[in-house]
Amino acid sequence: MVHTPEFSLNRLRGDAEKAEKVYADVDKPSTAEDVADCIHLAVGLPLHVNIDQVTIRPLAQSANHKVHRGKLFS
Repeated sequence: MVHTPEFSLNRLRGDAEKAEKVYADVDKPSTAEDVADCIHLAVGLPLHVNIDQVTIRPLAQSANHKVHRGKLFS
């Protein structure tokens, strides 16, 4: 769940209303910059460190199919 203007719009075949609902009420969804920061961290590690897999999710998304909508913190 990385909030970018294009991804959900593409995935939902140009339906802007449905695309915005994907992120509706999600407190701080991930951004493209968050993903870039993770990549920067991984490529900056020593050469002997092997990153096999990385899963990037916002705090509000505990699994692909589980998203908390609403405020996470007061």
